[in-house]
Parts: sequence; structure tokens; C-alpha cells
Amino acid sequence: MPGGTDAAGGTHRPPHSRRRRLLRWIGLGVALLVLAGAATGWWLYNKLDGNITEDTSAAAELRRYERDRPGHFTTAAQNVLLIGSDSRSGEVNARYGQDRGTQRSDTTILLHLPADRRSATAVSIPRDLMAPIPACLKADGSRTTEQFAQFNWAFQWGGAACTIRTVEKLTGIRIDHHVVIDFGGFKKMVDAIGGVEVCLKGPVNDSEAKLKLPAGRQILAGEQALGFVRARYSLGNGSDTERMERQQQFLGSLVKKVQSNGVLLNPGRLYPLLDAATSSVTTDPELASLRGLYELVRGVRDIPTDQVKFLTVPRRPYTADPNRDELVEPDAARLFEQLRTDRPVTVAPPAPGTGIEPAEADPTVGPGGKAGEGTGEATGEATGEATGEGTGTTAVPVPTFTGTTAGTADCR
Repeated sequence: MPGGTDAAGGTHRPPHSRRRRLLRWIGLGVALLVLAGAATGWWLYNKLDGNITEDTSAAAELRRYERDRPGHFTTAAQNVLLIGSDSRSGEVNARYGQDRGTQRSDTTILLHLPADRRSATAVSIPRDLMAPIPACLKADGSRTTEQFAQFNWAFQWGGAACTIRTVEKLTGIRIDHHVVIDFGGFKKMVDAIGGVEVCLKGPVNDSEAKLKLPAGRQILAGEQALGFVRARYSLGNGSDTERMERQQQFLGSLVKKVQSNGVLLNPGRLYPLLDAATSSVTTDPELASLRGLYELVRGVRDIPTDQVKFLTVPRRPYTADPNRDELVEPDAARLFEQLRTDRPVTVAPPAPGTGIEPAEADPTVGPGGKAGEGTGEATGEATGEATGEGTGTTAVPVPTFTGTTAGTADCR
């Protein structure tokens, strides 16, 4: 027809015009998806970031005593104090006893991360250890006097700040960060990774720890795991020594579980763990953010399990009261010196068949029957490591301490 029109009226839209329109819609859809993903990611980040409780009071108290605190031997290494609180406050924690408005450190672990991040050393500090506790600020604003007392009283008297200053006074090691977790938080974190495997030689029935388990290999969920690490009177001989060893074995199994499942590299598995962790802990201001915790975790996620070491400070029954502990010297000083100067720490299991617990070992006789090799102490075993390498000084053997690693946390 004249003018190029067809019988239906109007002109045909060119095919390339329809393609451009389709591409615009696709582009708009992709942009919306990206924005939605970014918004979701931002919301999740802020949710996790806002979960963490910042311990500003401890930070202020530590600043007050900055001049009295140890200095940093190296800025690249980090020392993190992990404190398990036995607080009964809150609905979850109240299940384990009456809330009297106080709390003690049920578990305290000094985690040393060397500058090269090729290993990690976790040192348990017995709650019954007799230690010099400095004057500390109490919750009511009053101050305690400096005194020699049971270690876990420090947390009850002055919270994390008092515990940190007590550890620093005891060891000479600067504490860079601290993390406090209560019963409820511990259970949430164990549940978030699907439980932890343990092996029991016999059945357990401990009403005080709310724990009833059959013998053999099994996966412990949060409630059972809490009872397992807290049980003291129905497992072994009822000593705090065995309880700490059991805690170390459990943590070793937990480390293996996290690494073997790729939790730290799998966003789908990592988020539940981060949500549980961030909503369960109280930390110093520098760690009180998702970024701060991530930087800490990133530095340790690739450490081989056989280089994640667990041990307890060398100690024995306190002379004045066998129900308390005291440090074994010079072995404790050797351990603290290794950590303070960021030198390697070697651990080995006690000699089989000794039948001696670390807390009961003769400080002059060890598993091998040699003087100065008490169980739980440094043996002075030579490993070829020289502290003065290249300086013309005499090579100093790396001391070996009784302990274990995450790599040996298998059920057998």
C-alpha cells in the first residue's frame, strides 16, 4: 500500500528493537538481584556485628593500669584469654544453679598465636591455682586489696579485667584480647557445628552436671557437651586435672570438626556458627566486631591440627592445702618464657603406664624417671631449635611439656 503501510495498519517493530528491550529487562532484573543480595549481605553483616557485646568496663580498667602491664615482645604474635563463665544469670544459665549475682571463671585458657601463624598453643590455667591477685575494681565500685588467693576468685571480684591482670602478673605475658562465654553460649556454638564426637570408656550418670551417656563413640550436642566438659565427680577420679584434660580433648575434637567440614570456608555452614558465636560472647573493643573476629579466625584457620597444642600450666597440689594447686618451678617459668618471647612449645603425652596425674607428679621425677622431668613439666628435650642461631650463642633445647594436639583427638 502507499506509504509502506500494511493492511493491519502501522509498521512492524524491527527485531533488534525487541532484543534491546529484552536485554534492558534482563539487566534490570540482574541489577535488582545484585541490590537485593547486597542488601541481604549488609543486613546479615550488621546483624552479626550487632550481636557482639563489647566489654568497655574491662578496657577502661586495663587502661588505668597500663603502666603496670607487661610490654609486647612482638606485635605480630597475639595472646587471647578465653574465659568460661559459670554465671547463672539469664533463663538458660539459671538451669544450672541459683543466680546469686556473682560469677567465677569455670575455665580459663591462654591462647597463644605466634607471629608466623603456623601453630597455636592453648594453655589451661586451673581454677584452683593459688595466685597473686592484684587490687581490682568490683561491680559495686569498691576495690579489693591485693592478695594471694584461688585464681578463679579474680573473675568474681573484678571480672575480665581482674582476671587479665592476674594472668599477666602470674606469667609476664601481655594479653592482647579476651573472650568471655557462658554456659548458654557454649551450647549454641556446639549445636551450630552439629555436635562434637567423643569416646567414653564407660557409661556416665552425673546428676550434678546433668549428664547421662552410654559408653562408646558418640556425638555430643550442646547440652550434653556442656555436661561433659563440666563433669567432675562421675568421670575419672573427680579431680580438676582430669576435667581440664577432658576439656582439652573436647576442644581438639571441635577444632578437627570445624576444619574437616570446611566450616570456615563454607558460607552456608559458617553463618550459623558466626551467629551463635557473636551472640554468645563478650569481648574487648578491638574484637567486638565481625571484622575483628574474622581477622582473628583468618589467621588460624589454616593451622594443621597437629600444630594446635593443648597443655596445662605445670602445677602440683598446694603445700598448705592439697585441694588447691601451685606452680611447679622452674618449669612454669620456662613455659611462660617460651610464650612471652614467641618461641616454639612442644607437647607430648605422658609416658604410658606411669599412673601419675600431672597435679600429683613429683616435681623432681618425671614419667621417664629422670630428675627434672615431672609430668606436666618441661623435660628439656632437645629438638635442634637454637634460640641464638646465627649469633654465635649456644643452642638452647626446646622444652617439652605434657600435653596433646588437635591432631590426636581421634576416637580410638
